[in-house]
Amino acid sequence: MSTPVFDEVGPLPGCVCEDCARRRLIRAATRVTPPCAPPAAASTALVVLATTGAAVIAPAAVAAPAEDAGQAMSAGRTEQAQPDLIGSAVPLRLTRDQILERARRWIDAKVPYDMRRRWRDGYRQDCSGFVSMAWGLGTSQWTGTLPRFAERIGRDELEPGDILLFHNPRDPVDGSHVTIFGGWANAAHTRYTAYEETRPRARVRTTPYAYWDHSKRYVPYRYKYLRGEGLDDLYDDLYEDLDGDLDLGDLASLAYPGSRSFGPGAANGYITRLGTMLRRRGAGEYYHDGPGPHWSDADRLATRAFQRAQGWKGDQADGFPGPLTWRYLTQGAGADVRAAGRPAAPAPASAPAPPAYPGIGGFRPGQSGPHVLALGRRLAAKGFGRFYAKGPGPRWGEADRRAVEAFQRAQGWTGSRADGYPGPETWKRLFS
Repeated sequence: MSTPVFDEVGPLPGCVCEDCARRRLIRAATRVTPPCAPPAAASTALVVLATTGAAVIAPAAVAAPAEDAGQAMSAGRTEQAQPDLIGSAVPLRLTRDQILERARRWIDAKVPYDMRRRWRDGYRQDCSGFVSMAWGLGTSQWTGTLPRFAERIGRDELEPGDILLFHNPRDPVDGSHVTIFGGWANAAHTRYTAYEETRPRARVRTTPYAYWDHSKRYVPYRYKYLRGEGLDDLYDDLYEDLDGDLDLGDLASLAYPGSRSFGPGAANGYITRLGTMLRRRGAGEYYHDGPGPHWSDADRLATRAFQRAQGWKGDQADGFPGPLTWRYLTQGAGADVRAAGRPAAPAPASAPAPPAYPGIGGFRPGQSGPHVLALGRRLAAKGFGRFYAKGPGPRWGEADRRAVEAFQRAQGWTGSRADGYPGPETWKRLFS
């Protein structure tokens, strides 16, 4: 069956183009009031253009009464039953951290629930619009179409950034809802942190699994376009080890493995990787032996020291690595741990000015010069020297292009923004 396209944009008056003419004909042929549409909803309608040429008008959803305090009622989560421009979305490739960061934007802004309005970023202000925004789908989906951008998973596979979805196919407007899974809130995995858009506004709260009502009908899904989940993404995002050696263990340890991988009784390769990274960041004094695969107090103290070095306090510096701590360590971000009693190294009086950008024409096959050599050396210093078999040189080559492409992807860029040819922004970030 063909996928319908939901079009809320009316034909321009007086326009003679084929598209506007087609829309006027469809509207003229279908200008009837749906028998099920209540008076309050008759003012807004969506024209449905199917590939078969058939057209209907669906009423806008009616706002439900406000929910009771502390309870998430189905009526309080009513969402629009149609997607916007299905099929036109260009999904972003995001990490789990980026998904949660995007969700927090609406929570911090206290975006009010409204299934008819759109927030300043263009997404509809209901639960599925919230997930569409967090996943970077490019357009507001609904509970019936979100699974197209996801794969079904089991309860035990849930990780931050996944969703829990209840879609009521018989009556999508009544009761359908979706939340973003933010992590388990207790050891028994009976409660979790839910990020959601619901009445009266976007919020994050501890929620019983899978939800307050219709719990057995919620299905876990995982976003198809996660960054850091596939081997290619991990390889592109990996900063070169200090000794230049890479192995599959290094690659696999880049993606955050979940909080259950750390803590008393845990034993796995992620703990070894954690200790290795912490030692490189200045926390080696906490390890008298190892690091090794068994969680120890040395791991906790070293992790806490690193977290405190970032200026974090309280629960943010509890000694157990969360997604943000893991990201800082794997990407070489943040401040290093200072050894006890050792003063911090003085900052240089002034950093040298970056070389002037020579223009894109200087980075093409056959081009050579000091700017190519400077580029290659900077890429190697940033951790992208693995592409050079003999070291950077003054003549532009495929090794340079691949190194630039890996650097661009590490910035989260895709498509033409990660083509391997340094533009002004790439140059600026490399030499900053």
